[in-house]
Amino acid sequence: MGEGEVKVIGKWSSPYVMRVKIALRIKSIEHEHFEETLNPKSDLLLKSNPVYARVPVLIHHGKPISESLIIVEYIDETWSNNNSPSILPSDPYDRAIARFWATYIDEKWFPSMKSIITVETEEEREPYYKVMEEVVERVEEAFGKCSKGKPFFGGDSVGFLDIAFGSFLGWLHVTESLYGRKVLVEAKAPSLVKWAERFAHDPAVKGLIPDHDKLLEISKPLQIKWRALAAVGKKY
Repeated sequence: MGEGEVKVIGKWSSPYVMRVKIALRIKSIEHEHFEETLNPKSDLLLKSNPVYARVPVLIHHGKPISESLIIVEYIDETWSNNNSPSILPSDPYDRAIARFWATYIDEKWFPSMKSIITVETEEEREPYYKVMEEVVERVEEAFGKCSKGKPFFGGDSVGFLDIAFGSFLGWLHVTESLYGRKVLVEAKAPSLVKWAERFAHDPAVKGLIPDHDKLLEISKPLQIKWRALAAVGKKY
């Protein structure tokens, strides 16, 4: 592979960027990383993703691809013949189910976790905790069906749905530290608790989950930023 053939515009703290990094590692693809400051946004990001102007962006042979799950699928399809494991299931039905749950997680999980950090009182946080607890309950059930008794959603190795859900574990631990309330608990989701431990220590993932203390450090300025944006949203 030629130098600079694969580039990633990302942010170290982003769970969505982590998805791309895991997929590239699974496929043993070397890449050049461009750390995005976001304030102000770089010309490279604005040029590569003019519609949303957000990370991650994968640039392959000079062509940009945006949105994390789309990028993961692109990586899986592009490097399907390099003797590396498949990320998406080979069966069309299993592939559709994995996509369904990945979309469900994106629509329900991180928005609720972000809202928990954004709002100011326990009373305001409660409905978002309820959403997250519902997600855990449903995904616990999905794990049993998708894994078919194997260690990961994807079977014997980390796959599409593992990447989609596991990328949020770092930020989940931050919310637990901030507010002293666990969502992923063995009493309610024994399979997911064991899965999360396996996921974090898998060679495809190890070292890619952002450092807990560093995430905790940036959670306060993010909270201020998100509250300000929420206040503007309410105003208009």
